Amino acid sequence: MIDGEKLVIINGENAKTLIVTARSKGSRRDKTGIGVFLIPTEAKGIAKKSYPIQDGLHAANITFKSVELGSHAVIGDPENALSLVERVVDEPRAALCAEAVGAMGEALKITVEYLKTRKQFGVLIGSFQSLQHRVADMFVALEQARSMSMFATMAINFDDAANRAQAAAAKVQIGRSGKLIGQQSIQLHGGIGMTMEAKIGHYFKRLTMIENTFGDTGYHLRRVSESGALVGSVCDEPTATQ
Repeated sequence: MIDGEKLVIINGENAKTLIVTARSKGSRRDKTGIGVFLIPTEAKGIAKKSYPIQDGLHAANITFKSVELGSHAVIGDPENALSLVERVVDEPRAALCAEAVGAMGEALKITVEYLKTRKQFGVLIGSFQSLQHRVADMFVALEQARSMSMFATMAINFDDAANRAQAAAAKVQIGRSGKLIGQQSIQLHGGIGMTMEAKIGHYFKRLTMIENTFGDTGYHLRRVSESGALVGSVCDEPTATQ
């Protein structure tokens, strides 16, 4: 029997079958006692509440109230599935890293083009040295993210869990770089960057959602630390020139 709630399930309202993780024994922080179950959405006791999220996609909160399951619903070991779940989820994490690099690259491109056309005090704002420094910081952050994204693609194929945790290190760098590039892009656009009509705001929203999908920066930083992986693989957080 399953009781509980799963939050912010992307496109959850359209799902016909759910792959659900649930605790079968132990306390909240135990790594054992977690199982994976295959549950049809029409099962008695399941309720879904859908809503739009910041980046334009849709998600759903799904509640389970005394949902009865048979033995056929269990996938693998019902008490030791966490390691398998982490390995499987590392693949979409690596894919998200690659998507984020693309979004960051486009955000930087759009921002540079804007600086070359927007005038203030009778001159192009792209000629201001302080703004050029900010763009340089954004470029460095992008290349750091690109390198770590490539590393994540390789790391997910490692058999050793500690080495696969380098994918978590990539997610940390993606989160940091995405935050810097997104915020600086909005600031360099000025007030227009906050409007729905400006493309840059939509890139920022998508980068923000990517940072919080499949574990945020803080979660993955803890994962790197606990795994014993090289923390040095996570680049220092870039700081924009003020």
